[in-house]
Amino acid sequence: MSRAENMRRIRSGNTKPELLLRRELHKRGLRYRVHFAALPGKPDVVFSKRNVAIFVHGCFWHQHPNCIEASKPRSNQEYWRQKLQRNVERDLRHTQQLQLLNYRVLVLWECEIEKDVDAAVDAVISILSQND
Repeated sequence: MSRAENMRRIRSGNTKPELLLRRELHKRGLRYRVHFAALPGKPDVVFSKRNVAIFVHGCFWHQHPNCIEASKPRSNQEYWRQKLQRNVERDLRHTQQLQLLNYRVLVLWECEIEKDVDAAVDAVISILSQND
């Protein structure tokens, strides 16, 4: 399989970690919106009444600090450095835009969700229970 074919198969939404998180949130009785396009960055999970936006970031694509999955490819290094840096900058810009709209933003990383989904759900519940 060529690299181009491989890259085309990578999904931007409804990833395994995202589905795992959503399933557990739903089990705990929490209801939310998914991929809410009306907000900057189209957050993966949104609790609009509580002004909470959650992003489920893939460690590689969003360059999770100190994560082994965030390594850079060895081929075409300059392209990948720029591409991944743009992703990180865009994430920061979306977070700032959401905060200007009085949203609290939570970023959950792919590796964290896969390692301990209950801790990720607890983080969501914690941010939901904070008073504005």
